[in-house]
Amino acid sequence: MASPVTTQTAQPLGTLRFDTSGPPEITSVLSGHLRLLGAQAADTAPGARPAGHTVLSGGDFAPAEARTTWASRGTGIDDEATVQAATGIMAVHGRRDGEPRGLAADFTAAATAVLTVQGLLAALLGQARGCSAAQVTTRADRAGLLAVSQYVAAAGADEGEAAELAPGGPPFVSADGILFELETLDAGVWAAFWRALQAPADAVRAGWRPFQFRYATACAPFPQALHTTAQAHPLHRIRQAASVSGAEVCVLRTLAERAAEHDGAAPWALDVLRPGRMPRTPGPGPVLGRPLAGLTVLEAGRRIQAPLAAHLLGLLGADVIRIEPPGGDPLRGMPPACSGISARWLALNRGKQAVEVDIKAEADRRRLREMAAEADVFLHNWAPGKAAELGLDADDFASANPALVYACTSGWGGRLADAPMGTDFVVQARTGVGEAVRPDDEKPAPSLMTLLDVFGGLLGAEAVLAGLLLRERIGHGVRVDSSLLGAADVLTAPALRRAVRGDNPRRPAGFRRPLPTAEGWVAPGDDCAAAAAAHDLRGLPTDDALRLLHTHGLTATRVTTDLSDLPHDPRFTGSISRDAHGAPVVPDPWSFA
Repeated sequence: MASPVTTQTAQPLGTLRFDTSGPPEITSVLSGHLRLLGAQAADTAPGARPAGHTVLSGGDFAPAEARTTWASRGTGIDDEATVQAATGIMAVHGRRDGEPRGLAADFTAAATAVLTVQGLLAALLGQARGCSAAQVTTRADRAGLLAVSQYVAAAGADEGEAAELAPGGPPFVSADGILFELETLDAGVWAAFWRALQAPADAVRAGWRPFQFRYATACAPFPQALHTTAQAHPLHRIRQAASVSGAEVCVLRTLAERAAEHDGAAPWALDVLRPGRMPRTPGPGPVLGRPLAGLTVLEAGRRIQAPLAAHLLGLLGADVIRIEPPGGDPLRGMPPACSGISARWLALNRGKQAVEVDIKAEADRRRLREMAAEADVFLHNWAPGKAAELGLDADDFASANPALVYACTSGWGGRLADAPMGTDFVVQARTGVGEAVRPDDEKPAPSLMTLLDVFGGLLGAEAVLAGLLLRERIGHGVRVDSSLLGAADVLTAPALRRAVRGDNPRRPAGFRRPLPTAEGWVAPGDDCAAAAAAHDLRGLPTDDALRLLHTHGLTATRVTTDLSDLPHDPRFTGSISRDAHGAPVVPDPWSFA
């Protein structure tokens, strides 16, 4: 049986050099990831490359070029703040607070950088497989739309949300003033935790549904009595209740604490599998714009992280086959629906084939291994240790298919010895994201927008593409691992660097806070925020407020507050379409030429 071996030479871009230019928020992440994949920075004079251009060249590949912009010209979207405002990120992140709020972290810039690396890897992979596509274009506004695609789909569904959209949500505060996140996926555990703290029974019952749906709605308006109950007990008592009930309690860590423990690991790992035989003969070759055409991805994913990674691979041309439990994925029925299918589920899974497999049954596990023998990628986000326990780990697949790229997207990537449950909000709490996404005058709180699930999905797709390109170079399989922890580290990297220097890692008071108008909100660009705040816009219609700011030479854009307006928004004309079920579809995040 083949066995994996970790190697320092697992770098798919090890023969290439790159040079890049553009906004530092994007290029710092972009160049960092290219270096981690083995590329070396070219020795070119500053400014020699046109703004927003990245070129990879050298080795056996023709040059691959990426062009990266904030948005189309003339839209008024030209930095992180205005992208967040226009795409609805401010609206979704602000639901917990009852008004739009900007993420203090450069989320869309980091996402755009990762998508650009994905595009470059896909272009090189297409070259290796006989396609001439070598130029990719990415835009930050499309990265933003991708990040809120589930919320856009829900806003355009045939029915309303299953839970109320209203202000409220974690974190909780103990009697000794400690902020903590609570997590459970089980209603019985939820009830047992609060009973142990003697919370009112009606508040416990009323609180479960908004708590359960907070991943979908980005808010959790549960009764104030639950917050009051938490504040009546010290942390040690709250932890006792969690231990007895089976709930997870995670104290919010600071960015300084995360910086002190950071291990410096890359956001993903590529481990070469020992060669057994050359890869299987692929199916039809790639075509322009679909460099993964002819490749097959098996995806055994739940919720967001792995399904989004596989969705991106499908957009690049791969045939994606979802491995679902008997009876199908229960999230297909999660409201709100379009033509009877969950709009959110469609946002991540449209176009995929589905096969029902009972991984608890030996016969079905054998069937899954047989399917993997004819696939190029096997991708899952199972709980730690589950794959090995079921005989579905990389070793178990390697003897039948040594050419397989075996990919695991997890919560912690095996990097924390005391890791709690690896869900989005818990990882945000544990890694200081609760501080990074809020300015210094706001209490730290994980965003109820699923930031790390989305970013973790982007990193998962990036890691798979790197594994596929490495496979083309070395002729045998690769194991790739990515995690929500890696996503948190990429997202908080600038803040962690400030913490290491001894500076305040958080952004200043009021950072990226939009300005109210008579009937809406406007968001100034980051460089114009202080000057824009000097104008009182509250008595002006939004269009007049924008004209006033523009006459003073200030950049600003309207804040999207209703995501159902996005398909008709002139800033995104023709970008958002509808699928066969009537669900909104955001545009692909890259285009190839």
